[in-house]
Amino acid sequence: MSPLRRFLCTPEAIAGAIILAALFAMALTAPLFFPGDPQAIAGPALLPPFQDWSLPLGTDRLGRDVLAALLHGARTSLAVGLAAAAAALAVGAVVGTLAGFAGGLVDEVLMRITDAFQTVPSFLLALAFVSVVGPSLGVVVAAIALGAWTGPARVARAEVLSIRERDFVAGARVIGMHPLEIAFREVLPNALPPVLALSSVIVAAAILTEAALSFLGLGDPNRVTWGGMIAEGRAVLRTAPFLSIIPGVALVLTVLGIYLAGEGVVETAAVRRSLS
Repeated sequence: MSPLRRFLCTPEAIAGAIILAALFAMALTAPLFFPGDPQAIAGPALLPPFQDWSLPLGTDRLGRDVLAALLHGARTSLAVGLAAAAAALAVGAVVGTLAGFAGGLVDEVLMRITDAFQTVPSFLLALAFVSVVGPSLGVVVAAIALGAWTGPARVARAEVLSIRERDFVAGARVIGMHPLEIAFREVLPNALPPVLALSSVIVAAAILTEAALSFLGLGDPNRVTWGGMIAEGRAVLRTAPFLSIIPGVALVLTVLGIYLAGEGVVETAAVRRSLS
């Protein structure tokens, strides 16, 4: 059975894939259905959902279309989640590979730096970084990656420590390959699968962190975000709770879908390893 079919035989994977497919569809179709500014005035203020089919999810306090904001917010969440995860995995893989392969003083220094970053909660680190540098999409991505690379670094180091003593690594040394070339061409590709297994957790955490920063007013002011929508609806929570509920439900479903898909990938990989 192929890995894809095995993945689709997992109930968690199917549920996660459906949710993620809907999320990607929202993000990709947002410019098609709402090509203009999603923050433009579209109708009367605080219009409830399903009262006007041209504004199916209603409007916010300023009369902006909630559906347009929801779809464009999906683009922001996906962009931040994927970019932060890619940056964290890349930095973590490089640091872990250098530490595990070099050993000695290099390993000690890099692991102490990793320990130092792990002593500070990742959200507080992101909060402080964005507060000092200033809110923008790139800064938010960097701030989230700054607190997320330590997990991949430790996993990569552990894998490299077990791989560096294998025969093919010894053979690469014998033929005169440079140590860095051995580390990144021969060792790292074999250490990557367990590191990549962390991607779903990092993406989900990045989306939640971005939403929390936006809720606190530290998101990119030029982009619609789900956290910003929840914060905007807080002022009229009693009279128009849908303004916070709709993006809140979208956020919960997105994180749930990512976790379920990640569980499906892990189960598929575990079955494949047991059969090999």
